[in-house]
Amino acid sequence: MTQPRAEYPRPQFVRAEWVNLNGEWQFEIDRSDSGLERGLRERELERRIVVPFAPESELSGIEDVDFLEAVWYRTTVTIPQEWADKEAVLHFQAVDHDATVWVNGTEVVRHRGGFTPFSANLSQVAKPGEEATIVVRARDTHKGPQARGKQSQLYNNHSCLYTRTTGIWQTVWLEAVPTVHLKRPRITPDVAGSAFHLAVPVSANKPGYKIRAILSDADGDVTTAEVRADLDFAPRLTLQIPTDRVRLWDTTDPHLYDVALELIDADGNVVDTADSYAGLRSVSVNGQAILINGKHVFQRLVLDQGYWPDGLMTAPSEDALVKDIELSIAAGFNGARLHQKVFEERFLYHADRLGYLVWGEFGDWGSGVGHTGDDNQQPTASYVGQWLEAVERDYSHPSIIGWCPLNETHQLLHDRITQLDDVTRAMFLATKAADSTRPVLDSSGYSHRVPETDVWDSHNYTQDPAEFAQEMAGLKDGTPYGNLGGPEGRPISQPYAGQPYFCSEFGGIWWNAEKAAAGKSGNSEDSWGYGQRVADEEDFYVRFTGLVDALLDDPLMFGYCYTQLTDVFQEENGIYNFDRSNKLDVPRIQAVQTRPAAYEKKD
Repeated sequence: MTQPRAEYPRPQFVRAEWVNLNGEWQFEIDRSDSGLERGLRERELERRIVVPFAPESELSGIEDVDFLEAVWYRTTVTIPQEWADKEAVLHFQAVDHDATVWVNGTEVVRHRGGFTPFSANLSQVAKPGEEATIVVRARDTHKGPQARGKQSQLYNNHSCLYTRTTGIWQTVWLEAVPTVHLKRPRITPDVAGSAFHLAVPVSANKPGYKIRAILSDADGDVTTAEVRADLDFAPRLTLQIPTDRVRLWDTTDPHLYDVALELIDADGNVVDTADSYAGLRSVSVNGQAILINGKHVFQRLVLDQGYWPDGLMTAPSEDALVKDIELSIAAGFNGARLHQKVFEERFLYHADRLGYLVWGEFGDWGSGVGHTGDDNQQPTASYVGQWLEAVERDYSHPSIIGWCPLNETHQLLHDRITQLDDVTRAMFLATKAADSTRPVLDSSGYSHRVPETDVWDSHNYTQDPAEFAQEMAGLKDGTPYGNLGGPEGRPISQPYAGQPYFCSEFGGIWWNAEKAAAGKSGNSEDSWGYGQRVADEEDFYVRFTGLVDALLDDPLMFGYCYTQLTDVFQEENGIYNFDRSNKLDVPRIQAVQTRPAAYEKKD
């Protein structure tokens, strides 16, 4: 079979020597999570699965959508003999949700969290030229607080919750590294100073070692920096760009510089190399404005949930990732909220090279333990750790212009500090500590529990354009629309405090021509959307135009996010069908969105 998802999975830190382990693995479902007692770690497994596709997906060859309390994987690989002077590192880009990995019978790593990568150095269990038998157990309970994103905790899909993802759902791979090696750099753009600042951790601060960084563009080398690697835990370098070689990254010119990294030993030998890239781009806040490279760029965002009919959360191909960005741009959007999911890193690579703005978000849904109440949201401490792993992975991507760790954490405010308050503040402060270069939105929509959040937003699915415009008109008076009210008038959000503001979810206009013709005008098991349905396609354009105009005409609104890019299963409110085929006149949608916004006229 052709190897699925064969492309390099970590495009901003590339090494030449690697092996993709995607393809057919042994597999077994362990519905009662008794497999360790029953010997699944030691024996051959009964079925076959195509990695990296989740067992619930069609592309996996399993397509079991029942609850999978635990699943097991097994494969045997030979560590390449040509890696004789190096160490093999085993990487998992994402496994949902709690993973334990054994190699040749020895446990090598455990990891909690379904959205972020983890790895294990195999030097103590398998040498170059030797076989390595890899066994993975993934636990994924559907009960209790757990970061799930849009995965349904009921058997069936319903409303805006979808088929679950269990186990391996992104690329598994091996990489060769020298004993002393480079670790992933943090690349911070400095537009004001015309420079990039690099922090480059190393596996050991060995005497006499140095790090060299070389910045280049299409015309050749731009600048070089070198620093000792034996003094500081994470050596730092500055790549100063000459004035005549400065070129900013933005939506109209997404210029990327190449960055080559070298680790040099005490004798002057290059012992490790890695390739990266960077975009020179700034994000700043001035009053109610978010500026990109000092300019008022109106953010025409779309809600992108990253699901496919055959792969679920895993894109069926590299081309599928690119296509979603191209479809979005064709419809007039210049970016996306990557909603309730940490997207695979290759999506961000394409966003970087296509000039596509994104807000990084965590798949936090799944912390609820009931309906709205005093303590109905109970995210665990692991949320903070998982989110920090995501921020660290994606820190250097220029396309990311803001962070949003939580979404719609709907819980009453009262005079007792709750677990949700603790975790919300911890995630906000952790994000600020991990990244001082981007604004942080504490929780999108409702509720804002951090008064000093950098950004304030709301979700408004009012379908009547005139009513919507009236509700959104309060920004000029300092009283913008907010999801503030709870039962008995009790608040669920801290009040607005003058921050930059946008409507980060609106629209969600239901349209399915076939079902409308059949007389299906309301929510049903196979069709769900927001509010009153449009009567026909022409009515869609009228409503879409009215809703968008209300936001484009507000000079204080820095952007919006329309729900959503594609239909997803039963949620039929996308600009495109779930299979990415056209269901609307896309040029007409584009024309509505791309007229100048009042916000942009400030420049």
